[in-house]
This record gives sequence, C-alpha cells and structure tokens, in this order.
Amino acid sequence: MNIDQHWLTPATHTPSPNFDERIDPVDISLIVIHCISLPPGEFDTPHIDQLFCNQLEPQCHPYFKTIYQLTVSAHVLIKRSGEVVQYVPFDKRAWHAGKSEYLGRERCNDFSIGIELEGTEWLHYTDEQYTQLSEIIKTLLQTYPTLSSQHITGHSNIAPGRKTDPGDSFNWQRFFDALV
Repeated sequence: MNIDQHWLTPATHTPSPNFDERIDPVDISLIVIHCISLPPGEFDTPHIDQLFCNQLEPQCHPYFKTIYQLTVSAHVLIKRSGEVVQYVPFDKRAWHAGKSEYLGRERCNDFSIGIELEGTEWLHYTDEQYTQLSEIIKTLLQTYPTLSSQHITGHSNIAPGRKTDPGDSFNWQRFFDALV
C-alpha cells in the first residue's frame, strides 16, 4: 500500500466535491473511524458513493429523503469485501465529523482523516475490513509524521450524544493489536 500525492494506491478513486482546504495543511493529527450503510443495514450498494458525490436520489428509498441533501464525505471507505474507495485526498478537509471535539479542539474535520467502514453499530465488521484498516493506518502513520496511533478514535468519541459509530461491534483491541 502506498500514498501518492495524497491518494491511496491501490484504491478506487471516486472524487467527492464535499471537501475544502485545511486551515493548516500540515496539521493532520487525528484519525476518526466511522461506519455507514445505505440504506441502513444494507451492503454493497452504490448509495454511499452517491451520497458522498451529491448524487443520492431521494425516491430510491424512504430513508434517502432525510439525507439526500447532505453534503458530506470521508477520505476513505472500506467495504465489507475489503475494497477501498477514496473520495478526498488526505491533505484536504473532508466533511465527515460535523460538530465535534477531540482533546479540547473543536472542528475535528480541520485536523483529521475520516475512514468509513461499511457496516452498522450492531453487526461485526469483516476480517477483510480489519486487515485493510490496519494496513491503511500503518501507511498513513508512515506518510504523515503528525499522526500517531495514540490519536485514533471513533466518531462517537468526538461527537458524543450525537453519533454512535463505529459502535460496540467494532473491536478496538483487535484493531490496535493489528497495528503493532
């Protein structure tokens, strides 16, 4: 695995318009792990790409009527199969965290990388996802010296009461053991 001009290789590149410049381009100091499935609990659909690229059709599912106008993105999605899709280059600010705070710093999008796992808070993630997640994060840690394995957290920890992902189904111990 490699990062070339802030894009992960090999990964499918599906550029999202939902990003902007970081306030401080060298301040990339947090990794946030999320989960997503669209519709909720359904996997291997085109709808995550559509959401992150502002192409989600509200008539395709009743749930989409509540989210199709969101302008959100993540840097990376890891599908249940282990396939990796990158939407935003790592040196740009993806819109993944929303109102958030980490160790007293607000607006986590400013200084973080957002990684989505295709899944739900209540279903276990796949072996392929854990493998890819650990490989991606090892590559990020080698490429961006401001990142640290001590500053990896879940969306629920930076937006408590508002977000619950990646949920109790994410095995933090297994993940951190794989980073060693």
